[in-house]
Amino acid sequence: MSDLFSRRLALLGERANLSLLSQCLHGIERECLRVDGDGQLALTPHPVALGSALTHPRITTDYSEALLEFITPAEPDPAITLADLEQIHRFVYSKLDGEYLWSPSMPCALPDEETIPIAEYGSSHIGQLKYIYRKGLALRYGKTMQCIAGIHYNFSLPDSLWPLLQQDEGNTCAARDYQSARYIALIRNFRRYSWLLMYLFGASPALDAGFLRGRPHQLQQLDGDTLYLPYATSLRMSDLGYQSSAQAGLTPCYNDLNSYTDSLRQAVATPYPPYVEIGSKKDGEWLQLNTNILQIENEYYSNIRPKRVTHSGERPIQALMARGVQYIEVRCLDINPFLPLGIDLVEARFLDAFLLFCALQESPPLGGDECHACTDNFLKVVKEGRRPNLHLQHRGQPVALQAWAHQLLDSIQQTASLLDQSHGDQAHSHALQLQRAKIDDASLTPSAQVLAQLQQGESFSQFALRQSKQHADYFRSQTLSAEQQADFEAASARSLREQAELEAREEGDFDSFAAAYQASILALGI
Repeated sequence: MSDLFSRRLALLGERANLSLLSQCLHGIERECLRVDGDGQLALTPHPVALGSALTHPRITTDYSEALLEFITPAEPDPAITLADLEQIHRFVYSKLDGEYLWSPSMPCALPDEETIPIAEYGSSHIGQLKYIYRKGLALRYGKTMQCIAGIHYNFSLPDSLWPLLQQDEGNTCAARDYQSARYIALIRNFRRYSWLLMYLFGASPALDAGFLRGRPHQLQQLDGDTLYLPYATSLRMSDLGYQSSAQAGLTPCYNDLNSYTDSLRQAVATPYPPYVEIGSKKDGEWLQLNTNILQIENEYYSNIRPKRVTHSGERPIQALMARGVQYIEVRCLDINPFLPLGIDLVEARFLDAFLLFCALQESPPLGGDECHACTDNFLKVVKEGRRPNLHLQHRGQPVALQAWAHQLLDSIQQTASLLDQSHGDQAHSHALQLQRAKIDDASLTPSAQVLAQLQQGESFSQFALRQSKQHADYFRSQTLSAEQQADFEAASARSLREQAELEAREEGDFDSFAAAYQASILALGI
């Protein structure tokens, strides 16, 4: 534990400053597939009763028409965030006709690639842009990979906390630059230590055998329909999940915000020969938005992202460059198939303590060797994190995962205690103790619990459908209040009106709109 870490803890622990940590903001985005009663991918359109996937602030679609995404507001208390998420689930279940929300991250048995429906967003220019972007993703990575679901955890520290730390350090740069630099430092520490999250919360050690479409692999056969790795924690985050040769050279090590935004700007503006060969259009029909390494900056797959709320019509990268980092988005969390929401308050409390540790702990720049070690450690844990006596690389030396995990939890205990002081309870320390038990006993991890279920004779898909139906019963057993239901109904109706208004007032042709959209990234200085 560094002196700087101790000093920051002491500063935030002062009576005058302690209330700041109760002002952190938390938001959750949860993706899940719609399936029919047999656990097959729903081929029905996005239910109109849920509103417009283009304009609804809480209920949208991700890649496929069948891949729902629920978005909570940002709240100071993660318990409220989870309650918001639960309300969304209850409303959606009130509108699903004989369909279910798939409980794990890895998808159900999927139909052939052509049959998987791409999400549609109507005839407006922005709606068409979203659809063509997804056509491009299908072309580049296949539709199967795009059906993987996850949980994104959005987290920010209060804006008033940063000037306090900046003054204490005698840092004289602009306040906005200091805040951005500190969020980027948090991200560097996240890269160093996120293997721990995969061990503790990874929940995808197995998948439906059809997912691999006959591709070669190193997985083992659990039964006729299920593939797995015996010590895996998260096959979703392994090289079986999100992979791209085009993105292989894109490894921002987050040493400052400028280098991060520069690397993404370059990728969005640099042609990639295999995509150039395909072209953007064929016979006048759009195939992909462009032939560059990335069509848009959000195509870059990363475990964590620096974020800033965008203005209307603004690109994420423009918002970051104009106003700096506002919060971070953790993107590597599996959906826990044993939990109705896929995440619970214990996990959220631990994440807060972990992320605060990443923010306050010293975070030197990542050199090439350490950058590679971070990636290697992460990939090792997702594929064999529960292997007895597994070793990782730390400061160029092998270290036992168990020993390093306990050492990290000792440090995170300091931030958990600080959060408990701020909130006047022991919730964060309790959440940490539950994680410590998983380090000592790997059978307590979600990934081990999933395999324990499957080893009793159920296939992955049978287990997942059983969990999905249990969760459906849970959500349907307690309906929303009349007022809550009315609020959701109104939001759905409003979103449909907003989409219709957007389409009615659209001017010009889509090709000009797409060209202007691409030019907006070039105008940033490439």
